[in-house]
Amino acid sequence: MNKNDLISAVADASGLSKSDAASAVEGVFDSVTKALSKGDEVRLVGFGTFSVSRRKASMGRNPRTGEPMPIKASNQPKFKAGKGLKDAVN
Repeated sequence: MNKNDLISAVADASGLSKSDAASAVEGVFDSVTKALSKGDEVRLVGFGTFSVSRRKASMGRNPRTGEPMPIKASNQPKFKAGKGLKDAVN
């Protein structure tokens, strides 16, 4: 399922027009992105939790040359599925 499929599914399930559903989906994505960029956690009970994990700096290797190269520390978004989502999938 891609973004357009998701918008169509939301429009069908909620009775909204596609443009209203697109605004709603974009609003959810923007809200989650803003919360994560501030370092907050987004917890949707029964669905899952979006969070940010700090990745330490490390040394890696350039795959072409084999030379060691530093990898910078960074923040990585994470998603942990909730019980309701896990049960629905299994």
